[in-house]
Amino acid sequence: MECPCLTRVTDGNQARFSTHVKPTNLIKFHVAYGSLLKASFTTLRKRNKKREKHCAEQAARRKQRMAESVVIKGPKRGNGRKKRQRQVKAAIKLEAAKEQAAKKEERRNRVQFPA
Repeated sequence: MECPCLTRVTDGNQARFSTHVKPTNLIKFHVAYGSLLKASFTTLRKRNKKREKHCAEQAARRKQRMAESVVIKGPKRGNGRKKRQRQVKAAIKLEAAKEQAAKKEERRNRVQFPA
């Protein structure tokens, strides 16, 4: 005894369809359904893995740079003063970036797991 195949389709909202496909027509159904799916996926693009890898590497470098602390050394006055000022400014900027990253992470966690 050959059993028919039941296929159900929905668009995620209101439209729902179902059909019985007999085993003799199953191959023809698969061919037609496959061509329909291929036709509807024309807007999809291939992933640019090289760009994704580059972005991931940049994010890792940024994260690593944020983990390192800026060492402030040198005289407050005299030779090397400007170098010290640049170090202080970099340290302040790094602290602000850390605070902003923490806020961003907190918002992301709040959205994912609402209380």
